[in-house]
Amino acid sequence: MQDLSDSITTLDGLGLKTAQKLNNIGIYTLWHLLFHLPYRYQNKTKITPLSNIQVGKEYLVRLTIGHVKEVNTRRKQLICYLHDENNLKLILRFFNFSSYQKIGFNRGGNIECFGEIKISRQGLEMHHPDYSLISQKQKPLIEKTLSPIYPLTADIRQLQLKKWIKSAIKVLQDSNFIDYFKNVTKNYLPTMKQSIITLHYPNKFENIDNIKQFKHPAQKRLIIEEFCANRISLLEEKTKHKTKISNTFTIKNNLSNKLLKSIEFKLTNAQKKSIAEINQDLSSNHPMLRLLQGDVGSGKTIVAVFSCLQAIENGFQAAIMVPTEILSFQHLTSFSKYTKPLNIKLSLLNSSQNAKQKKQQLADIKSGEAKIIIGTHSLFQENVVFDNLGLIIIDEQHKFGVHQRLLLSKKAKNTPHQLIMTATPIPRSLTMSAYAYLSCSIIDEIPPGRKQIKTIVINNTRKHEVIEKIKQVCENNNQAYWVCTLIEESENMRDESAKNTFEYLKNNLPNLSIALVHSKLDKDEKQKIMLDFANGDIDVLVATTVIEVGLNVINASLMIIENTERLGLAQLHQLRGRIGRGNDASICILMYQKPLSKKAAARLGILRQTNDGFKIAQKDLELRGPGEILGTQQTGITNMQIANIVRDGYLLETVNFYSNQLLKLNKDELKTLINRWITEKKIKYANT
Repeated sequence: MQDLSDSITTLDGLGLKTAQKLNNIGIYTLWHLLFHLPYRYQNKTKITPLSNIQVGKEYLVRLTIGHVKEVNTRRKQLICYLHDENNLKLILRFFNFSSYQKIGFNRGGNIECFGEIKISRQGLEMHHPDYSLISQKQKPLIEKTLSPIYPLTADIRQLQLKKWIKSAIKVLQDSNFIDYFKNVTKNYLPTMKQSIITLHYPNKFENIDNIKQFKHPAQKRLIIEEFCANRISLLEEKTKHKTKISNTFTIKNNLSNKLLKSIEFKLTNAQKKSIAEINQDLSSNHPMLRLLQGDVGSGKTIVAVFSCLQAIENGFQAAIMVPTEILSFQHLTSFSKYTKPLNIKLSLLNSSQNAKQKKQQLADIKSGEAKIIIGTHSLFQENVVFDNLGLIIIDEQHKFGVHQRLLLSKKAKNTPHQLIMTATPIPRSLTMSAYAYLSCSIIDEIPPGRKQIKTIVINNTRKHEVIEKIKQVCENNNQAYWVCTLIEESENMRDESAKNTFEYLKNNLPNLSIALVHSKLDKDEKQKIMLDFANGDIDVLVATTVIEVGLNVINASLMIIENTERLGLAQLHQLRGRIGRGNDASICILMYQKPLSKKAAARLGILRQTNDGFKIAQKDLELRGPGEILGTQQTGITNMQIANIVRDGYLLETVNFYSNQLLKLNKDELKTLINRWITEKKIKYANT
C-alpha cells in the first residue's frame, strides 16, 4: 500500500528523469504533489447553449458536425463547422492537426467541445478546443466538479500531471494519516483531506473568487498549517540552542555606570529596554540568541557596547563580526570613543593588515589583553585563538550565513552568547516567521535632536541644479556624497559610471576637493580616502554603494544617488542614513533616468513620504518579497509551497496560537508534521 511520504517515482509512468524535473519545483513525495495546487479552473460541469455564450469566456457546448474543410493559407488549417438545433453556428479551427483528426469529424455526428469563444468575420469560433466525439462513443467532457489547470515545468504535459495528482489524491483518500491540526482547530477549519480535495476539485458552487484571492477556508487551512510547520521547525532550533550550557554573566554596573557618566547624551527608553532584555539573557546559563534591530541612527552601537561591558566585567572577551572592512574601521572608531575612558583595549582583524600588524593583534587576542575584538570574516579563521570568548555580536546579519556564525561560535570554550544586529528594519510578519528562532529587541526611537532628512526625487537631466546645491552646501562647511551604481561604463546599462561622474564633478566644481572611492581601489587607498572624508579634508565623496553601511560623517548633509530606479527601498534607505547625523538640515536627492516604471515610481514615492525604516521595510517586502530583505539568511519562508508571507501575513497571529498548541505534540508527531511541508532540498536552519 502506498504512503503519502513515498517518492513520486512510485507512480506509474513517472521515471527518474521526469522526477528530476518535478524535484526542481519542490515536488519529491506524494505529499508535495498534493500541495501543487491549480492556478485556475475550467468549468465543464454543464452544457451551455450557443444562445447564452459570450465572447472571451470558456464554455462546454454539445453540437452537431456540419462539414469539414482544409484551408491552405500561410499554413494549413482544419475548419470544422458546427451547428445546434436552432441552426446557430460555431467554427472549430485547428492550426495543427492530423489526417486522423480530419477523418474523425463525420457530418451529422455529435461533438462536445470546450474552449474560449472568439469572434471572426465568419462568426463565433473556438481554436484548438478540447473535444470528444460523442457519436463515436468517446468519453464525454462533462465533469462533476471544476477541472483543475496546474502550473507546468519543463516538458511535462497537463494530462500527465493531472493523472499523477489524481493518483496522489487516491492515496490520500485511502490513507489513515493522523490530522494533528484537526484536533487543534476543533473543526473551526476544514480537515486536511477536505481542503486538498476541495482545492483540486471544487464543486461548481464553490466561491472561485475567494480561491483566486487565497481567502477560501480550504486555503487558509493549508496556509496556516504550513506557517505552523515552518515556525515550529525554527522554535525547535531555538529550544535545542537553549539546552546548551553557556557562561552565566553576573550583571555588574561598574563599567556601565562609568560609561553613562562619560557620554554626552541620554539613552532612549527603547535603548534602555533593549539593554535590560540583553542583560536578562546574559544572566542565564543558556546561550543568548537575540536579534537587535533598529532604524539607521537609532543607536544600536551603544547598546552593543553595554553588552560588551558585561562580558568584560565577567572576565570574558567580546567579538564583533562585520561584513566589510569599512564597517570594521567605523566600529573601531565608535567603540574606541566609548571605551577609551574605561581603559579597555580593543583589537582589529581584517585581511588588509600586514603580517606584523596581524601578528600583534593575534597575540593580544590570545593572551586576553584585547577585551573587544572587531573584525570581518578574518575572525573565524583557523589561526585566531581567543583567550576566553563569551559574547559574539554580528552586525548586518543578513550579509552572513548561519554557518559563518557557527564557525565563530566554535572559537569559544562554551557556547557563547550571541547578539545579532541589523540596521535594516524587519517587518513584523518576517520577524514572527523567518526569525522565530531568535528573541527580538527593537529600538524604535530615534535619539532626540536628530533632524528628519528631506528627500527630493528629480530626473537626472537636472544635474546642473544639483551642482548648484553642492556649492551651497560646501560653502556652509558641510560635505556631500554622490553615489553611483556602477564603477565603469557598461554597454548593456545606461547608468552614469562613478569614474565619469568624478570627472564631471571635478570639471564643474573646480574649487572643491572631490574624491572617488569604490570596491576596486587598493584597500589602503580606499581607507585613506574614507578617513580624509570623515576628517573633513574632502568636500564631495563620489562612491559606489560601498558606503551603504559603516561611514559616520557628522558633517555630511547632502546625499545624491544616481539611477535610483535600479535600487531597492531598503538599500536606498540605508544610503540615505549616511547623512543627517549632525545638527544641520540634510537633503537626499534621488535621481532617476526615464522611463520610470510604476514599481520604481512607487519605491521613490515611499522614500519621499517617510523616513521610518519599519514602514519602508514593510513596503519593500510587499514590492520585492522576503528574499531581498533576508539576504543570505537561510530562508524556508521564501519558498513555501502554498503560504506567502506578503499575501498571508494577516494570518500570523492565528499561526502563533496554533503553533503553541501543536508544540504539545510529541517529538515524532512534530517531525511528521514538519516533514509534510519542508522539502528535502529546502535549506535547513543551522543550529547555531
